Amino acid sequence: MKEEPIRVEIVAPVHNRKAITLLFLKSLSRINTDGLDVRVVIVDDGSTDGTSEAIRDHYPDIDIVKGDGNLWFTEGTNVGVRRALARNPKYILLMNDDQVFDSKFLLSMVETAERHPRSVIGSLLLLWDAPHKLFQVSPVWDTWSGGWRHWQSQTVWTIPQKPWKADLIVGNCVLVPADAFRECGLMNSKRYPNFGDAEFTPRLRKHGWQLLIDPRAQVFCQPNEASPRVRKMGLKAMFSELILDLRRGHNLRRRLYSNLDSAPSKMQGLAAFAIFLIRAVIRNSPEKETPGQPQIEEPLSKTFANSVVDD
Repeated sequence: MKEEPIRVEIVAPVHNRKAITLLFLKSLSRINTDGLDVRVVIVDDGSTDGTSEAIRDHYPDIDIVKGDGNLWFTEGTNVGVRRALARNPKYILLMNDDQVFDSKFLLSMVETAERHPRSVIGSLLLLWDAPHKLFQVSPVWDTWSGGWRHWQSQTVWTIPQKPWKADLIVGNCVLVPADAFRECGLMNSKRYPNFGDAEFTPRLRKHGWQLLIDPRAQVFCQPNEASPRVRKMGLKAMFSELILDLRRGHNLRRRLYSNLDSAPSKMQGLAAFAIFLIRAVIRNSPEKETPGQPQIEEPLSKTFANSVVDD
């Protein structure tokens, strides 16, 4: 008897970047879905550039949920997850729209999830303008560096060749069992309007869900845009950036919340936040590279040698 396909819902929030979103959907439409029943939910949070209309023209089967422009990344994702859960899938794939895909990435992620119950699977994020270079994959907690430490010099040639355990999965492309949402809830959009993934996957891990990175599931991401220089802002803009507006990348309250919620302990989170502030004042970032002198790091194949899971 033929097995029932595994139901996967893909959720992506979008806002006012129609060309990027259509490129994302074009790549997604070409992936291998053998043995899967895949539906896509796009949460269009108040786009004014014709994003929803273009999606309907090119991909009429996609489920579009409209927002008013105030959802931002985290609640936009939550809205899509609620819609997806109503259809009772086995997995929900959380995504950004600024990425394209290896054709077998989803099959690999589902296969890894099926082999390892109670696991959340992160893809291998690579830069689309430097497709050998890792992007925000498997950061590690380092109190003395001020919190989560991201790798700067890792490539497809320096990683484990099998899935490995992580402490945090960045939310660009994450396969989450629907049962994890039912057990642990959605992302915290009040504390994290724009960076809910920084708290969400560590929370899942603390509730007994294993976090894995699948090196076969290659996803190519748009590089992050440079953040505005806080020191060049006026006092009003600086106050909003650092204190008031939780949506901003430099916001100190959001950084404190993230440290407290995702650190191994509250004390480590507080200590890391204090160290981060000191480093910010003296302009000594542990992740800063000197031009022409990339940061020296051990290959992840060595760093995570004891974290590789068996097939």
